[in-house]
Amino acid sequence: MKRRELIKAILSAMLLSPVAPQLVLGAVRKAPFKQVKRPNIILILADDLGYSALGSYGNQFNETPNLDRLAREGMRFTDAYASSTVCSPTRAALMTGQHPARSGITNYLEGDDLNFLSPSYITINERLKSAGYVTGLVGKWHLTGDYNKKRGAPQAHHWDEIILSETQHIALGAYFAPYFFMPDVKAREPDEYLTERLNWEAVEFIRRHKDEPFFLYLSHYAPHTNLAAKPDVVAKYERKPEVGKSKNNPIFAAMLESIDDGVGLIMQTLAELGLDDDTLVVFTSDNGGETNVTTNTPLRSGKSTLYEGGIRVPLVMRYPAGVRAGVVNHTPVVTHDWYPTLIELAGVQPRDQQPFDGINMMPLLSGNGRLPRDSLYWHYPLAEPHFLGGRSSGAMRYGDYKLIEFFDTGEIELYNLRTDIGESKNLASTIPDKVADLRSMLADWRQSIDASMEPMRPATGTWAKHG
Repeated sequence: MKRRELIKAILSAMLLSPVAPQLVLGAVRKAPFKQVKRPNIILILADDLGYSALGSYGNQFNETPNLDRLAREGMRFTDAYASSTVCSPTRAALMTGQHPARSGITNYLEGDDLNFLSPSYITINERLKSAGYVTGLVGKWHLTGDYNKKRGAPQAHHWDEIILSETQHIALGAYFAPYFFMPDVKAREPDEYLTERLNWEAVEFIRRHKDEPFFLYLSHYAPHTNLAAKPDVVAKYERKPEVGKSKNNPIFAAMLESIDDGVGLIMQTLAELGLDDDTLVVFTSDNGGETNVTTNTPLRSGKSTLYEGGIRVPLVMRYPAGVRAGVVNHTPVVTHDWYPTLIELAGVQPRDQQPFDGINMMPLLSGNGRLPRDSLYWHYPLAEPHFLGGRSSGAMRYGDYKLIEFFDTGEIELYNLRTDIGESKNLASTIPDKVADLRSMLADWRQSIDASMEPMRPATGTWAKHG
């Protein structure tokens, strides 16, 4: 047995539990939490991972035991949203706590793009660094367009360590060494698989900084298309009788398994170092999955659209010292909520005037709290349709209602997500008063945040198919 297969077998024996994930609202522990020290923070971001890809979200084809363990021993959100339906805007929102409409990064950054995340922003890693955290970026950044100019590169945002982050535009991706978008990176072993390398680099970062508070941002390039995975893992899924049904994609599943293996390695390492109780581990995605390679069922559509399949994402977290275990939370939350949440956990009190649009999620972590917010907004102006079908549009969710306004035609769609999560019945013509109210709210929000209706640039051309 090869060394990496042996390690995986050992991890599976250690980490798997016969207890099925809890899928109803409830708490294992009732006593209130008393946080005794600042937690270590590990934020793991998948690329284009669909809402229903994990076992804890009902998937019976993909194998995600370690991520399902996070959900079982922590909290799983049913109504978590990405700040955008494509990559770069969500990543900018994560770093700044600002809605993409405020930062101006409303579309993914192309290879010759002049847009970038300005170093004038105080990013979340800089906030945490000011509180004594060691900060590490492992993996994808994608907050600059023209990498040759190095504007907005992660080095400009003062990470302590930057590991395996692209130095050229990623285009359609490369998952086996050599990596064309990281030409200076040398493989550690023959046939090195990028996701595995990222996992090991993350573990080594944890070991290096086990004696000080750390913030690790593990940003995977997978399972973004083009799909590529380890042949032996793909073969395992190809042998499953359900392969091909309901878009059960063996390559996609194999890529996700490698991500899940990394979560297992991280959890084992934290346990070995005595850090597992005092470390917040978060896993989510930058947007919905591409429907040509996966499914977002029961949600409608996928990446590039403002239907639920494009913006609703998995979110699981585990933090025994501060997150109640076994809870399924139905509160709508969004990517840019992480900025105020993490600085609260770290005890950071900003003295500058940089605004953020997220809401501190700390009241939810006990399993019983509420957030002082009743609406969420999205802004996605395009010069022409995205190659995956998304159109220039804006959207909002207010309670159970979801309104989508298409900027290209002026069409309006309205859905009740409580009774119609698949957005199959447009209620716009039957509840005109609700449409008028929500459309007015959406327009007022755009004005309040100074949202530009001008698209960043067309989503076509040489670098189009990688956002």
